[in-house]
Amino acid sequence: MKEYNCKKILLLLLASMLCLFTACGEKAENRQKLIMVTNATFPPYEFYQGSKIVGIDADMVREIARRNNLELIIEDMAFDSVIAAVQTGKADVAASGITVTEDRKKQIDFTTSYVKADQVIIVRDGSDINGAESLKGRRIGVQHGTTGDTYVTANIGEPDRFQDGALAVASLATGKIDAVVLDSAPAQEHVARNAGLHILPTSLASEEYAMAIRKNRPELLLMFNKTLMDMQLDGTMAAITAKYQGEKTKEHTATQSSGIGSWLAHSFEINFVKDGRWKYLLNGFLVTIEISFCAVLMGLAIGFLVAVIRSTHDQTGRHTVLNILCHLYLTVVRGTPVVVQLLIIYFVIFAAVDVSKVLVAIVAFGVNSGAYVAEIIRSGIMAVDHGQMEAGRSLGLSYGSTMRSVILPQAFKNVLPALGNEFIVLLKETSVCGYIALQDLTKGGDIIRSQTYDAFLPLIAVALIYLIVVVCLSQLLKKLEIHLKKNER
Repeated sequence: MKEYNCKKILLLLLASMLCLFTACGEKAENRQKLIMVTNATFPPYEFYQGSKIVGIDADMVREIARRNNLELIIEDMAFDSVIAAVQTGKADVAASGITVTEDRKKQIDFTTSYVKADQVIIVRDGSDINGAESLKGRRIGVQHGTTGDTYVTANIGEPDRFQDGALAVASLATGKIDAVVLDSAPAQEHVARNAGLHILPTSLASEEYAMAIRKNRPELLLMFNKTLMDMQLDGTMAAITAKYQGEKTKEHTATQSSGIGSWLAHSFEINFVKDGRWKYLLNGFLVTIEISFCAVLMGLAIGFLVAVIRSTHDQTGRHTVLNILCHLYLTVVRGTPVVVQLLIIYFVIFAAVDVSKVLVAIVAFGVNSGAYVAEIIRSGIMAVDHGQMEAGRSLGLSYGSTMRSVILPQAFKNVLPALGNEFIVLLKETSVCGYIALQDLTKGGDIIRSQTYDAFLPLIAVALIYLIVVVCLSQLLKKLEIHLKKNER
């Protein structure tokens, strides 16, 4: 009697999602804004000062926007995503200490270069590494996707790749690697904040920095080049560069020789109290919870529909076409990493739509979770004795009514531990949101680390917050499981 209910619900859900995307999005070409993407862990070119992204690149683009009456929006994302954001139209310009190379010129246009930089080697004091020749066979750290990465791979060997320079330098300071190859200006900043490190006098290679602009935006490229020339002629560019190159850090973490208590107190103050840096964790935590909660609901809705369709097909042979589509969905989603799905949804599916990044994350994680939830629920349905269905039908109930009133309640109790585990996994998977410039909990810890150059406390704080949330969620699920078992008596 209710044979087509699943089809109707599925179509209604898809139509609602389509309307939501249409309402939230607008074409990027219609906005009167200038969107800049960067990786704000690269001082003195881009870094956080309080809640604001500052630095040579950031201030230059700020001045360009001011002179051309544009509203500037700066988004912080993983370095290996900034060029993709420009290519797909998600951003107008990328400024993140980007080196001009022939390969990159094939994909994007570059403005006139504004900085010449060198690739240098950072080593620990007392190291026997004294030049490029000494790097053979050593463990070398680089920031993924940078010129240092390219140079070391081509000329020395396979390096240890890190998400940012701060992590690479932290690994060097703790003896995990033997050297770090990095751009000269950020290398000086890192060495100034880490006692026991120094830069070798010989550079590996020279390069030029420029800003990246999409190839079909000649008017934007012309505007940038003209304004950059004006800024160079009137001294603005030199003043911005001198401002940040002249600033030397005074934040040094207390050494453990002064006592573990003093060291922890000083580190806590620097990492969380000073400049209200604890707010990065709080704001990131709220974003993580928002994405996780909404994605869980979406995953449950998708998983429930797919499970019912597949189990109905297995038991009755109906919904053949829908079953094929569900099987294809499960194969694709479970066969690809969630970070790849997130990037595809943001850079490909919504390439021409200015949609909320939180919504993109919810859709990506919801769709991903739905595939796993579907198989969990389907296993619960198939585990219920077939006699239960026969008993319901013999009492005059329809297939749909028997499924809702008899089968699904038993299946839900059977799979509750597995569902809880899936929700916990989903919560932790949201840590890759930084790839699309979302400041989640993990990204909040990265921002603190990029300012203080202390890897220990920010990472421990992030891990503890995740652990507390997971423990609370596990306890709630345990109580729910006990309550459902009581009802069976």
